[in-house]
Amino acid sequence: MIPRAAAPTLLALAEQFPAVAVTGPRQSGKTTLVRELFDDRPYVSLEELDMRNFAVDDPRGFLHRHADGAILDEVQRAPDLFSYLQRVLDESDRPGRFILTGSQQFGLLSGITQTLAGRVGLLDLLPFSLGELQAAGEEPENLETLLHAGLYPPIHDRQADPSLWFDNYVRTYVERDVRQMVNVRDLGTFQRFVRMCAARTGQLLNLSGLAGDCGVSHNTAKSWMSVLQASYLVHLVQPHHENFEKRLVKTPKIYFHDPGLAAWLVGIETADELATHAQRGPLFETWVASELVKARTNRARRPNLTFWRDRAGHEVDFLLERSGNVWPVEAKSGRTVASDAFKPIERWQGVAGERGGDGWLVYGGEERQSRRQGEVLPWREVGELED
Repeated sequence: MIPRAAAPTLLALAEQFPAVAVTGPRQSGKTTLVRELFDDRPYVSLEELDMRNFAVDDPRGFLHRHADGAILDEVQRAPDLFSYLQRVLDESDRPGRFILTGSQQFGLLSGITQTLAGRVGLLDLLPFSLGELQAAGEEPENLETLLHAGLYPPIHDRQADPSLWFDNYVRTYVERDVRQMVNVRDLGTFQRFVRMCAARTGQLLNLSGLAGDCGVSHNTAKSWMSVLQASYLVHLVQPHHENFEKRLVKTPKIYFHDPGLAAWLVGIETADELATHAQRGPLFETWVASELVKARTNRARRPNLTFWRDRAGHEVDFLLERSGNVWPVEAKSGRTVASDAFKPIERWQGVAGERGGDGWLVYGGEERQSRRQGEVLPWREVGELED
């Protein structure tokens, strides 16, 4: 098993809260991590029908059976259990008593916020970061391999074929979760919607355009986008809120959490295709966004990622807030640094003034460089951006 960077954070939360909830996409390693760290607790999967029926039909008896605590996997499958769990946790504030996991934000987080607020420490566990693979000696041989394979644990732990694994993943998990969360009458249309989203990763979110391309209403597209977010397949990066300059774009950008899944959805079958594929740039930007998000979520901190774009089309890919400054980050998939690569960063620094921090440019090459405007980081050193 490849060690997880979030492990120390999870142990720290278990020492401070009566219960801890680990959320994230299916197959991100939640169950593996909690069973390794809390091997002294009994494990109960509420995906199993008999256990789920027990928890739903007799929640008091179910919790009494696990009075000393347990790992409750996919606990959102028995939503009424949260109300009974509240009383159990209030009877004893012993930390780390229950470890909860879930792969749907709607079910798990709504149950926690409604009945268990203040009693549960929260941790989002996403697929591997590049740093985790590097620490385990499993670093991909090149950038194309990384973008094609993505970072879901089974692909690296079991050396699974990415194309076969993603096909099975979408069929067995994504489509099943969709049926649990929303009534999709035409699964084929929803599948087309997901692929359309993948083709737009790294772009401004245009729900009306997506709805029109898929032949559904705007409200349906909005609902389906919420499903993709709740299943941890996509995340939205919001525009920077400070009005340094008028006429700023207020629309968020859509990113997949994993570049490999997005690559599979747009039909990329081999890593070699990514050397010249039109989606190379957006997938690279998608991966950089995911690394910046994981740097925060692995420490149980909310992502602070934003972007800047004005209505003239001038844009900085990402902004990071640190120590009162706002640091611009550009992602360029090319193997060399073009002469105009720092123009977006320079424009941002001019707009932000004293609040504009040093710039970072992450690129698809192998050598680190220092420039007047900031640092040029090769893709293998993206971990340098962690705050």
